[in-house]
Amino acid sequence: MISRRAAYFSACVSLILLALLCAAWEAFIAPLRPGGSWLTLKAVPLLVPLFGILREKLYTYRWTSLLSLAYFTEGTVRAWSDGAPARWLACAEIALSIALFAACLAYVRSHTHPVRAA
Repeated sequence: MISRRAAYFSACVSLILLALLCAAWEAFIAPLRPGGSWLTLKAVPLLVPLFGILREKLYTYRWTSLLSLAYFTEGTVRAWSDGAPARWLACAEIALSIALFAACLAYVRSHTHPVRAA
């Protein structure tokens, strides 16, 4: 079972990396239109739970796990339908959203089922 500290660190890192990936992807790496697109704003919802995650608010971890599923879905659709550069970015989005989901679940589980000393 993963420790609370490891789950906290994993959730923080994956959330920040996912937000940076989403912003950079649509701004300049592989935008839908040359010069960037309004899809850059898809990173904004990831900034909402950032302070709750950093302050270890249990309720924030619970709803952030649900938020990560939207990014998993978007990554899956774009990995299936987009071309080569965007396809690899979509795969990275899928991996980061799964990591965020798993880290949030591990953190919540560590609060609801504390590890007993053997």
